[in-house]
Amino acid sequence: MQQYKDDPSVEGLLFNYIHFYGSYDYVGESYSWYRREIRVIRNRPDIFSYRDAQGFRKLPNNKLTVKLIDAYIYHYGWVRPPKMMMEKQISFTSLYHGTNPELERKSGDDFDYSGIDVLSAFRGTHPAVFRERIEKKNWTFDHDLSANRLRFKDKIKRFVERMTGWRPGEYRNYKLK
Repeated sequence: MQQYKDDPSVEGLLFNYIHFYGSYDYVGESYSWYRREIRVIRNRPDIFSYRDAQGFRKLPNNKLTVKLIDAYIYHYGWVRPPKMMMEKQISFTSLYHGTNPELERKSGDDFDYSGIDVLSAFRGTHPAVFRERIEKKNWTFDHDLSANRLRFKDKIKRFVERMTGWRPGEYRNYKLK
């Protein structure tokens, strides 16, 4: 923030994301997870949250010009005990799509984590502030990494990205400066 605070052409800072899934040991690797998003913006009245605060835009509805910084957001939204994850899904679904009787009948059931397509093992270190929470984890989630189901078109995307650094079809709610 200090580096760009005096550069008005930089309207926000773009962070890298690590999306954990099922436990603190696995990371979502499919192309349905966003890998970067704006998380610091200038305090201006023309900048507003966009799409349920996934990102930000400026009036009338333009993308912000941002700088990618070497910082990571560790996103733990899919790491909960299975019963709590089911309650979260029911609540989330009702918020955006109204009540779903079939889903509500599952209240109290365990969430089925098996629908995930691609995970990888997390090899890094969690922030110290999360240490106690990780130690208190009281459920088991194991994923057979050989069971990952990457679609053919996503295998091609992954190949292109590894060869060129470019991710075909990536959603970008920003303009890189």
